[in-house]
Amino acid sequence: MAKTANIVYGLRPVIEAIASQQHIDRIMMQSGLQGALVGELKEQIRRSGIPVQIVPVEKLNRMTSGNHQGVVATMAAVQYHSFLDIMERLQECEKTPLVVMLDHVTDVRNMGAIVRTAECAGVDAIVVPDHGSAQLNEDAIKTSSGALLRLPICRESNLKTVLNLARQYGLQLCAATEKGNQKYTDVDFTQPTLLIMGAEETGISPDLLRLCDQRAAIPIRGDVQSLNVSVAAGIVIYEAVRQRGML
Repeated sequence: MAKTANIVYGLRPVIEAIASQQHIDRIMMQSGLQGALVGELKEQIRRSGIPVQIVPVEKLNRMTSGNHQGVVATMAAVQYHSFLDIMERLQECEKTPLVVMLDHVTDVRNMGAIVRTAECAGVDAIVVPDHGSAQLNEDAIKTSSGALLRLPICRESNLKTVLNLARQYGLQLCAATEKGNQKYTDVDFTQPTLLIMGAEETGISPDLLRLCDQRAAIPIRGDVQSLNVSVAAGIVIYEAVRQRGML
């Protein structure tokens, strides 16, 4: 297989990597590729749900000097899980779920810090989008002190679908936002909960915010009107831990 430490390149090798269920982060393809193998690869990608980026051939040339045939797959540093599988597992063990969704958190350090806090607090899983989120690479693993290798990470293509599925499993949907209409300490976190934290600059996407049952705000007393997302996540997560009598 045409492979280096963290990439697989070439049409047939990438097809084989997908078929053997190797952990692939994303696939980069040159635009305009045609042929039977390209069609087979696209079908494999469709079935697997692996994110795809269309990139200039120059980018692929910088990634490898080998015959990439217009396709390079980057290998995932962490193992991804299905949100549906996680919910089924939690239901079987009769645990009160606490799941954290990170809506387009792009800073690797924030991502690592949140996952580290979540793992320490006993959060059941982290949900991230498959596009527009911080890369879960070696730097993120280091920042998380290895928590990214211990806590289930669900990378999903549609966060609205995840929220609707979570509601079907009985989870309340709580958005941590400065636009909240109640203090975070007034939310009943003893219930099964999916907590949503928003992007550093823009907060939670409006289409996700509209689906939420609760909007929880952390009181701000100073002139700066928002907290770092990793700090805010730590505050709310440990309020849930406190209410559940886990301290």
